[in-house]
Amino acid sequence: MEKFYITTAIDYVNAAPHLGHALEKVQADAIARYQRSLSQEVYFLTGTDEHGIKIVRSAEQTKKNTREFVDENVKKFQNLAEKLNISNDNFIRTSDKRRHWPGAQALWKKLEEAGDIYKSKYKGYYCVGCEAYITEKDLVNEKCPYHDKEPELIEEENYFFKLSRYIDEIKKRIENEKLKIIPQSRKNEILSMIKSGVKDISFSRPAEKLGGWGVPVPGDESQLMYVWCDALSNYISALGYGSDDQKIFDKFWPAELHIIGKDILRFHAIIWPAMLLSAGLKLPKQIFVHGFILSKGRRMSKTLGNVIDPFDLIGRYGTDAVRYYLLREITPFEDSDITEEKFKEVYNANLANGLGNLTARIMKMSEQYLSQCSHPRHPMSGMGVPKEYHEFMDNYELNKAMDFIWDKISELDLHIQKTEPFKVAKQDKEKAKEILRYLISELSQIAITLRPFLPETSEKILDAIKQNKMPKPLFLRKK
Repeated sequence: MEKFYITTAIDYVNAAPHLGHALEKVQADAIARYQRSLSQEVYFLTGTDEHGIKIVRSAEQTKKNTREFVDENVKKFQNLAEKLNISNDNFIRTSDKRRHWPGAQALWKKLEEAGDIYKSKYKGYYCVGCEAYITEKDLVNEKCPYHDKEPELIEEENYFFKLSRYIDEIKKRIENEKLKIIPQSRKNEILSMIKSGVKDISFSRPAEKLGGWGVPVPGDESQLMYVWCDALSNYISALGYGSDDQKIFDKFWPAELHIIGKDILRFHAIIWPAMLLSAGLKLPKQIFVHGFILSKGRRMSKTLGNVIDPFDLIGRYGTDAVRYYLLREITPFEDSDITEEKFKEVYNANLANGLGNLTARIMKMSEQYLSQCSHPRHPMSGMGVPKEYHEFMDNYELNKAMDFIWDKISELDLHIQKTEPFKVAKQDKEKAKEILRYLISELSQIAITLRPFLPETSEKILDAIKQNKMPKPLFLRKK
């Protein structure tokens, strides 16, 4: 077995999760499930980012202490992962002093030993929404383009990281795709960013300004590690880096795939690789960069107040229906809009009337005319799964893989219309059985290729085939 380490970005818990958080989780889950089906040894990590000034201020607004506020929101993110049927192997929290802090601080010490940490005064703009330092050229109408708010001008003494020292090596690795950025447009974007100039970055904040909420800088508790320095280290702290037992780290690092949103590309494609190079650690192999879910043409954001509640959608339509929409109707690498009307439209057309109706028709005929119809549940890597499907999955074109499946659903529906097994059975039952065996075989393959995307639905179809019994409706039509 080959290993496959896959991560999502860790979610910032300043508020409850929205549909954008659900998108990244189901994308990662579909890829993880697919890799497991190929007999890969998968380690799938997700978690929560729990430090920074935005967390502290959000807690103050609710009149709760920071720990209480964070714990309540973390439970919401964990609950969302459970509701979405996410198959993660680990869940890391950056406020976990036992599991995360040792790795984060061990990494800091490595940067320090390399001579890449120094103290200096910092003056510049800081976007609390991004938890990031930004330059004037990043602003649109003097506001952050992602949060539509003016950044704060801060001046303080911090520790700095010699980011500029590693930029040439990072550029080379991105260009030769030893660090592969997907899609190409994001690779071009980061190379353009590097070309425009990269300076050393402030890497800590005064502890007093954050109420002591964060990971202390080793050897100087008056400073806390900059939230992104702390957050990025989760990818190795979760594997045991910096602990007494690094077996999992030694086995699974480097990551085969980081999945992130386009707004945090700079941190993952410049700052994170530089930290790893400084520490003498291997770089991740690939970074998958997805776009935003738009709501009425604007990025879905808690700050903008235009979020769609994923728990509400799951409650009304079901887990696999939400997974279906996010994985097929949302383009993996570009921004995509969502409305309640469109969700209902594609649900009825492609799930209730499409896959659900096809399964019911075939299994009703099978139950009536076949004594049994058990079909082997061959693995994804076995014979029979078309290579086009594998090519889409290998390129992380999840929507195209699902388009491929729905093309098969349409072809099978058309085959039923042409062959009319119900009519054939009245005159030649053996011929009808032959048609049905073909339909069952094709339906089985559809279910197998659906496993990474709609795991519950896939199992229901395969169980119906095994029992030769028409299942309960997979999806109920919505009015």
